[in-house]
Amino acid sequence: MSAKDRRLAAIKSAVAEISPADALQKQQQGAYLIDVREADEIAQGSPVDALRLGRGFLELRIEQAVPDLNHEIILMCAGGLRSLFAADGLKQLGYTNVSSVIGGFNSWKNDGLAFEVPRTLDGEARERYARHLLMPEIGESGQLKLMDSKVLLIGAGGIGSPAAYYLAAAGIGTIGIIDHDVVDRSNLQRQILHTEERVGTPKVESARAALQALNSSITINTYQSRLDSSNVDEVFSGYDVVVDGSDNIPTRYLVNDACVQLGIPNVHGAVFRFEGQLTVFWPGYEKERGPCYRCLFPEPPPLEMAPSCAQAGVLGVLPGVIGLLEAVEALKIILDAGQPLVGKMLYYDALQASFFQLKQKRDPECRSCGDNAEFKGYDDYAEVCAAPSLANQ
Repeated sequence: MSAKDRRLAAIKSAVAEISPADALQKQQQGAYLIDVREADEIAQGSPVDALRLGRGFLELRIEQAVPDLNHEIILMCAGGLRSLFAADGLKQLGYTNVSSVIGGFNSWKNDGLAFEVPRTLDGEARERYARHLLMPEIGESGQLKLMDSKVLLIGAGGIGSPAAYYLAAAGIGTIGIIDHDVVDRSNLQRQILHTEERVGTPKVESARAALQALNSSITINTYQSRLDSSNVDEVFSGYDVVVDGSDNIPTRYLVNDACVQLGIPNVHGAVFRFEGQLTVFWPGYEKERGPCYRCLFPEPPPLEMAPSCAQAGVLGVLPGVIGLLEAVEALKIILDAGQPLVGKMLYYDALQASFFQLKQKRDPECRSCGDNAEFKGYDDYAEVCAAPSLANQ
């Protein structure tokens, strides 16, 4: 007997083997059925609701998928051999209740048990998003979530530019951009979507050209108009996340009120000189109900208290820092990974190279998201410039 045969015999004596029918019954009773075949095999069919982890990365991903070492696990490969070796590996990691399906998926299919042809990434997408696929928090299912998602950017300026670039690079399937302005030479110090040759062209079209050159597989929706009460519901409709990079107070209130009304998470960022801030306004977040923008600032400041935006200035790279962090928060929300900045304001001081957080409380009397709030329509506030701590671009 060869060393391989002796090893296989030893594993067979230690790992239980069950029929496909028994595996299905156990799965329906709460056991995890894990398909350890490779992606090209799974693309031909896999049991319904099976976890598809792949043999090559099973030991790296199993603790994320099944944190309880005592939970029942059933492994399946094509013919029942690889799953035995995989089961042995899980036992060595400390999993106590592991079995293997006799005959693997071939027997499962031959026995007429239900399976599905799962949606999978094509070869080009696998190559492009290879680093995401290695991460258990994303993997193929997470990448498909990103590709199915829709993110709306408010503004294609200093904050919106880096956020848009990295959301496009991450594979967000549909990116919407609303901006009424055209590219000005003074924008080029910080608004990296735009170039010298596109000075004078609409920002949304400049942004489209830049993003499509980076990732031609995504869809870019552009809205060359000013956001106001007449179009906000139509523009926001169908989007999963709003990334607010606006540079004026009326737009921030409008974005906030629309997001609250439509139940859309609002990733909010702002910059001023050497300082930036970031939070997620999402009163509807199920895990921890946080405030909205009006909870912190119920009404805009008087015009006489709002200095000129052009007078303050901003370090050119600072919007890049905040825009990238906004992109991170948007991706976390879509992937349901980690803890979004709900109920927390993150501040960045570039001169001190420091970050710190402040907790934010929801106002139960808030006119927008309060317990007894009644929506009476959107406000179109007169244009005022942002106060120093909120000036954006």
